[in-house]
Amino acid sequence: MLLTFTKMHGLGNDFVVIDGVRQSVALTPEQLRHLADRRRGVGCDQILLVEKPQNADVDFRYRIFNADGGEVEQCGNGARCFARFVVEQGLTAKTRIPVETASGRLELVLLDDGQVTVNMGVPRLAPAEIPFDAPTQAERYALQADGHMVQIGAASMGNPHAVLVVSDVATAPVNELGPIIESHARFPRRVNVGFMQVVARDHIRLRVYERGAGETLACGSGACAAAVIGQIQGLLDTDVRVSLPGGDLVISWAGVGQPVFMTGPATRVFEGQIQL
Repeated sequence: MLLTFTKMHGLGNDFVVIDGVRQSVALTPEQLRHLADRRRGVGCDQILLVEKPQNADVDFRYRIFNADGGEVEQCGNGARCFARFVVEQGLTAKTRIPVETASGRLELVLLDDGQVTVNMGVPRLAPAEIPFDAPTQAERYALQADGHMVQIGAASMGNPHAVLVVSDVATAPVNELGPIIESHARFPRRVNVGFMQVVARDHIRLRVYERGAGETLACGSGACAAAVIGQIQGLLDTDVRVSLPGGDLVISWAGVGQPVFMTGPATRVFEGQIQL
């Protein structure tokens, strides 16, 4: 199968984006892993697949596959790239684009300066909805991780997130604790792990160990989850600049029961074809 693709990134979080509207695409987990392989394939954190919608109130179906070949529910940086892709490929002329995902409906808005705002929906905080094994909802949870007792906040942005507050992200044990918490038994679907340093009430630094991908340069849904958890814990204001290794996002959240809005860039790198 000869597959046409576009390589894109959102703050260095990189994607292979595939048009499944104008070409027939059915990829096996092995083929997905090959695409994501940085030595033998194209190389990416995730593969994004654009498909025709299954529901009448949206324009596209948006599917996300991790580098390990597994399908996941949500990716904020990918959503921004998705919006730029469908416009640049002539699949739509709209600047406000409703899409369906495995976790529900998203609305993507292309701004005049080329950035994209994504309505990421209302965060889910009840443990059963994350999902996370805890008897009741709380601002913080104690978690035993390989002999370490850590305090986390937990939320779902359509995908599960655990967030730890650290004094300095530069020295945070991302690669030590990240994989342990990612596969912790209390997160039955695994979890994305954020390490958050509060710089000011309107500014945080963040590193994220992503489920199925490892640490990435940026994680949009992780930035949203960190801003939400920081606000719930009384550390942050409504509008927060999130500085990730790949660059900055702006996250806005008006509080419990309200949707989270994420604004940031999306960049096309190159077009290509690969024989699978």
